[in-house]
Amino acid sequence: MTRADLFLIITLVFAVVGSGIAVVHAKYQSRQLFVALQELRRDRDSVDMDWGRLQLELGTVGNPALMEKLARSRLDMRMPKPVDVVVLER
Repeated sequence: MTRADLFLIITLVFAVVGSGIAVVHAKYQSRQLFVALQELRRDRDSVDMDWGRLQLELGTVGNPALMEKLARSRLDMRMPKPVDVVVLER
């Protein structure tokens, strides 16, 4: 076995070991990214559920009759009398 053959074998061994380490590292990164993706999907689903609840609440609270009822009961607000209304003109 010549010196060139020995050098070639050692180089190929290092190349095989290096590629094996690279594969293990790539697999590890892939698993970490998958875990992060799952967390983001869970967060997205949670935000989607909150959005749906907010849309339902907006539909309920946006009702003018309900808003007037709440204003009267909680804030003691009343419709002004016609004599109390002042119209400003430019």
